[in-house]
Amino acid sequence: MHDKWGPVHKRHKIARFVVGLPLSFRVCDMNPFATIPIEERYAEFHKRYPALNLIGNTRMVEILCFKEEFPEVRVYAKAEYTNPGGSLKDRPVRRMLLEASIEGKIGKGQVVLDSSSGNAGIAYAMLGAMMNVPVQIVVPGNASKERKLRIQAHGARLVQTDPLEGYDEALREGHRIADREPGKYFHCDQYANEHNWLSHYETTAPEIIAQSEGKLTHFVAGIGTGGTVTGVGRRLKKDIAGVEVVQIVPEDFPGIEGLKPLENPGDIIPKILDQSVVDHKVRVSSAEAARMCALLARYGIFAGQSSGAYLYGVYETAKRIRKGVIVTLLNDIGERYMSTGLWETR
Repeated sequence: MHDKWGPVHKRHKIARFVVGLPLSFRVCDMNPFATIPIEERYAEFHKRYPALNLIGNTRMVEILCFKEEFPEVRVYAKAEYTNPGGSLKDRPVRRMLLEASIEGKIGKGQVVLDSSSGNAGIAYAMLGAMMNVPVQIVVPGNASKERKLRIQAHGARLVQTDPLEGYDEALREGHRIADREPGKYFHCDQYANEHNWLSHYETTAPEIIAQSEGKLTHFVAGIGTGGTVTGVGRRLKKDIAGVEVVQIVPEDFPGIEGLKPLENPGDIIPKILDQSVVDHKVRVSSAEAARMCALLARYGIFAGQSSGAYLYGVYETAKRIRKGVIVTLLNDIGERYMSTGLWETR
């Protein structure tokens, strides 16, 4: 594939040697077009289902919101909303389903089953349609209308749980459904599936390292299933000395869609979560997240509620460190929240 900068797969090489361009274009020697190759294990799937090639290798964009206040802090974000399902969740769901196919757990009539706050459900539904695999998703009843409609558009079956019971009730209901008819379902269980965090260890983190040329000092993210913090955190800790992982801790109510505080005795702790990679925590309210979403929009980036929460964490981290390179994620796109009221007073 080509564009005005030449072959996409060669951009990362070109970016290093383009001369005569202003420093701002060269992003202070960052390499935002860098890509990593498709894992050989999945190459045949990518030939069979070409749309898989749209997942991952998202660009890194410099975030300028705090540049004036913190001139010695550079902030970059991975544009995960450019994945075909519109969110970061395309990455783990791709790997979990491809591994299930390799292992013969799907493809013979089994229904893919999991619970989701919405974004993973969209990824399951989209990939299930692509691979001709039936999908059933359990979501809390207060998941946004946009998420529910997108899941159903791909032909997946939707089961909704009492919104007052929170996301954990959707998780429990998914387990109950799987236990009632174990032969009917492949329960993917993203909370306990090792391929969730491995997807970020093998793709998201290497992309961050390549695009930042290993210069990041801090990584900011939150916990839903624990896959991102665990996978990215482990890889960054392995490959970059001294890097700090900052965890976003959302308020318990009304909460931030897709994120969990994990501080109440009854909270279900994801089995795949490795809390040892976390160095620092930042608390954020839904109002603070919304304000950051509005700020991003004024800079031309339209991202969802959890991205706003991450940006608040970035701001607090920048205020604390005063000098460094912070990388975060823009998890999903703002249109997914039109029916939630997020944008109505901005």
